Amino acid sequence: MSKTKRRIRANEHIRVPQVRLINAAGEQVGVVATKEALEMARQDELDLVEVAGNVSPPVCRILDLGKYIYSLSKKERETRKKQKTITVKEIKMTLKIEEHDYQTKLRNARRFLERGDKVKFTMFFRGREITRRQFGQKIIKRFIEDISEVADLERNDGLAGNVIHIYFTAKAALPKKPKKEPREGSTEEPTKETTDAKAQDE
Repeated sequence: MSKTKRRIRANEHIRVPQVRLINAAGEQVGVVATKEALEMARQDELDLVEVAGNVSPPVCRILDLGKYIYSLSKKERETRKKQKTITVKEIKMTLKIEEHDYQTKLRNARRFLERGDKVKFTMFFRGREITRRQFGQKIIKRFIEDISEVADLERNDGLAGNVIHIYFTAKAALPKKPKKEPREGSTEEPTKETTDAKAQDE
């Protein structure tokens, strides 16, 4: 049984004495006894379904339960599709990182951001390296500058213990400027240099 079906009260599962009824044509009937509403639903060969249970009496409607559940499930699927999942990818560095490793990690960070992920930059200080934090700050400053084309700095958590965490989000794409198209029927005016050269040839 689906989650959608489990949370819907219908027919004999509606145990309140009265309901505010909407009939199969979508018309407001008003407050009626639940037994009477169930009988009306049976006569229409449909179901009595609670559509608003947070009011008193609850609002119930006569409709096809199967179609109603399908409609709700479809809306939930569409909502989930629209919800974009953002993954946080971590890039780790230390004071002793070599240039080749730095460039590799930089390329990875750019790739993560360009596909819409967040990047968590972590700078580790090992042992006595904590006393040379200024060298770590130089690496951090360089990384921020190198990645600024595709990233915005979301937040800098600063030093916590022996690590610094900085978070980056993908930079919003700048709209491309449309190319200017020549107007229809327009002709290019000759420049003065072209005119003078033409006169000399003659």
